[in-house]
Amino acid sequence: MSSKEKKKGALQEKLQLLRSVTHSHAVNKTSIIVDASKYIMELKQKVDARSQDVVEDSSVTMQVTVETLEKGFLVNVLSEKSWPGLLVSILEAFEDLGLEVLDANVSCSDTFRLEAVGGENQAESVDAQMVRQAVLQAIKKCTEE
Repeated sequence: MSSKEKKKGALQEKLQLLRSVTHSHAVNKTSIIVDASKYIMELKQKVDARSQDVVEDSSVTMQVTVETLEKGFLVNVLSEKSWPGLLVSILEAFEDLGLEVLDANVSCSDTFRLEAVGGENQAESVDAQMVRQAVLQAIKKCTEE
């Protein structure tokens, strides 16, 4: 068997493996690769969605909930641990969204707890999901530093 035939056989073997891993029913090389690319994108979206649901540092879990109120949002953040600058980071996220803090209760000693009511300065351009994502990003930024 020539070197060229061995390479072709190895490529076919790898394509079949890729086809089985991605659950592709494609037959030609291009379609298998396109299916694999789509599969990878789906996995990436799933990972991104899950990583935004919970921010973890070792075994510490943050819980973030956002409820829509008549004029603004009720934001609750609860963690077993507090980080320096976490409150500032979250408040900066509020500011970036154009939310004004109308009322807040905060505890940042050993644990971190924030209950804040934010009112919109901008007319209906922010929804609860946007607020939640901004708060999660602020937490992630602060906990990674």
